[in-house]
Amino acid sequence: MKHIIFSFLILFSLNTVYGQQKKVSEIQSKSSLAIKYYNEKDYEKALPLLKDVYALTRNSTYYRYYITCMIELKQYDEAIREIQDELKRQKPPRPDYFIYWGQVLKAKGLKQEATAKYQEAIDNIQPNKGSYYTVANAFLANQEFELSRDVYLKAREVLPAEDFSYELARSYLYLRDNENMLEEYLNLLKKDPNHLPRVQSSLSSAMRLDIDDGLRDQFREQVLLRIQNEPDVIGYNRLLIWFFLQERKFASALRQSIAIDRRTGEEDQQIAVLGDMALRNKDYTEAKKAYKYLMDKGEENSYYAQAYIRTLNASYLEYVNDFPDDVGKGKELAQQFSKGLEYLQLGPVTLLLVREYAHLEAFYLRAPERGIEMLEKGIGIPGLKPEQTGELKAELADVYLYNNDPWEAMLLYSQVIDENKTNSLGDEVKLKKARLGYYMGNFKWAKAQLDVLKASTSKLTANDAMELSMMIGNNLNLDTTAVPLQMFARADLLFFQNRNEQAMAVLDSLEEQFPYNSLVDDILFRKAKLEIGQQNYALAAEYLQTIVNDFGYELMGDDAMYLLAELYNYDLDQKEKAKELYRDMLSDYPGSVYIEESRAKYRELREVYPDKEEGSKEQLFQRAIENSEF
Repeated sequence: MKHIIFSFLILFSLNTVYGQQKKVSEIQSKSSLAIKYYNEKDYEKALPLLKDVYALTRNSTYYRYYITCMIELKQYDEAIREIQDELKRQKPPRPDYFIYWGQVLKAKGLKQEATAKYQEAIDNIQPNKGSYYTVANAFLANQEFELSRDVYLKAREVLPAEDFSYELARSYLYLRDNENMLEEYLNLLKKDPNHLPRVQSSLSSAMRLDIDDGLRDQFREQVLLRIQNEPDVIGYNRLLIWFFLQERKFASALRQSIAIDRRTGEEDQQIAVLGDMALRNKDYTEAKKAYKYLMDKGEENSYYAQAYIRTLNASYLEYVNDFPDDVGKGKELAQQFSKGLEYLQLGPVTLLLVREYAHLEAFYLRAPERGIEMLEKGIGIPGLKPEQTGELKAELADVYLYNNDPWEAMLLYSQVIDENKTNSLGDEVKLKKARLGYYMGNFKWAKAQLDVLKASTSKLTANDAMELSMMIGNNLNLDTTAVPLQMFARADLLFFQNRNEQAMAVLDSLEEQFPYNSLVDDILFRKAKLEIGQQNYALAAEYLQTIVNDFGYELMGDDAMYLLAELYNYDLDQKEKAKELYRDMLSDYPGSVYIEESRAKYRELREVYPDKEEGSKEQLFQRAIENSEF
């Protein structure tokens, strides 16, 4: 008998589980199809499916969609009967269903009756936080923003122990009441500093919706006033730092961070991150100030070594980008590297400094023998991984190529390739080796190597290989003589060797001897890069703009547009122009290797410099509301 009962229970359980699985599958299938039809505005097909899903789930969201379908189909009376029947089944009646009823009446043109139903919804709110949330969110979904605000204000009176600051701030956002919105967010931050990420995210969205572009001024004014009146609330200072970073005002952000650190002594990580952000944005001065502050705390500070390394890295990048021809500054930097590596010692964490120091000596101070000596010391560090050794050997090969020893460079490149067959470095060095063949005039061999690299897992390597391969193929086949391509390759080698004046002379000679050759856009691009190296940014922009206007369809089109955007963003300080170019990259060159960087930088700039679209302010704000994440 026991066995029979046990078998029956197992069979019953299996049937129950099977029934539940079948129900879940049916809900998933019907809900997916219903939402698909709803989004496509095919309300007739969505209507019965939503009704079935609601019957299975009793989820009010599906019911709201169901009623919306009936409204769109102008089935007002039937919708009211449905809501009435549903309310009769509810004990007690759910207040959000009165809002659906009001929504139908409003669509029917009965505004007073709709208002009465909305009030009925408010009167039926249960005295708990969840009920207030439900009703306020239902009003919000129907764009009844004032009513949503009123519900939360009532909730604050009825439930004084609960906090509704975040929810009220959202309602004020939709009402374009920036002053009260900011007040609520700042109150939230005062109560609990752990809300900072949430407040930052919400304000970032609010600033994107700010059509009049006045929210930033209001934010700055209110936060500074709070800091002045309530200096003990550190959250206000942290929020202001976040704001300065959004606007790339690294100097202001650093001052605030240092001020907090002098009070708390706990800002080392934030200051290190701030320095790294400034460095990525090429604000070398502020980056070095941040690192210096950390170093001034003394060697016992856990960030001391990291700050020291970053300081040398920032100084190197500043030199090669802003002062490449200043030999005096270069020698001072070399002394800083020497002193720094003596203190930090050679090891895995200082390999970047070894490479930069060697590159400085060889390519800028014209002392390749010192660069070689430094790299050989680095290669001799015990315990390095093959990829780390390979990076140093690849740099050593570059120095030999600078020193006009291509055969030693070729040998070193080959070694790195053999030792790094399973990582991206191998492909990067294969590209260097193929480019060396191109410099030496072995065009067919170089093209064959490049064609293989077009399938590289590294998108950047594959793109560079494809561009050089196509450039060689196009120009080698079109001309009866390879002389123009040989001259161009010679200029590229000089460019690589940082012998810019000689490279420019070769390009000028090429233009003079072969004025109608197919390399014209490539020549313009090389000249632009040479002028950037000389900090002649306006002239470089002219060259790049010519490529974009006249040769945008050619191979260098996306390279030129992206580099032009970078120039306007970082060197010419024309952020709006940069934003336009990043946006154009997305539409004109969707397959470009620069597409992800362009998208990210366009979004960053758009947050600080919102698009100025046509249309009335009310239309723009409503459009932004409809597209918002709230």
